[in-house]
Amino acid sequence: MICTLSTIFLIGCSTTQRTTQSKRTAVEQLLISESITRSLPKKPFEPLPVPPGSTVTLNTSGHKDRPDLTPDHDLLQEILAGWLGQQGYLIKKNNEAARYQADIIVRAIGTEENTTFFGIPPVRSQIIPFSLPEIAAYKAKNQTGYVKFNINFFEISTGKFVGASSNFIADTYHNYHTILFLSFSSTNLMSPPKLGIFHSRPQNTGGIEPKEKPFFDW
Repeated sequence: MICTLSTIFLIGCSTTQRTTQSKRTAVEQLLISESITRSLPKKPFEPLPVPPGSTVTLNTSGHKDRPDLTPDHDLLQEILAGWLGQQGYLIKKNNEAARYQADIIVRAIGTEENTTFFGIPPVRSQIIPFSLPEIAAYKAKNQTGYVKFNINFFEISTGKFVGASSNFIADTYHNYHTILFLSFSSTNLMSPPKLGIFHSRPQNTGGIEPKEKPFFDW
């Protein structure tokens, strides 16, 4: 009798969740975008090779033979353009209007994931007419976003190499943990989405100041 009740209880607690219908979850997108913004300090730790006020055009290189990586490169270039503008540089769309070309050398940009599991995996048997869900004493799904790049500056009129910046490096994380029947997450993302039947978040309305800091304010 006790075994039967326990089995029914375990089956009742089983939940099937489809992670996403899109190519990338919102969390994965935030891991990449926020790792880019975190790699850019308010002020450069070292002066860039060209002085503020210079006209600059941007070009992104590195792994562009991979079509699936192109959106990440485009995002990096647009965020970097905003950051350079805050540093006093004038961003131009074409070489004819700029004095310098900034080649963004992308060493790495993307996400990593690993899973840790301690417990009993799902059981499917032809002897009994039903399957048993996994029983996790501890389960963790760890996701990390990472970016590493630097900028090479060239004088457009002569092609002369002016100098290179130091590497810009940053990472982000978003981890899910399950201990028995309790689940929670840990992250350094600013506003990650929250899943749950009973979760609701009030919509932003006009006149209400958001709590998040400005884009590059950290």
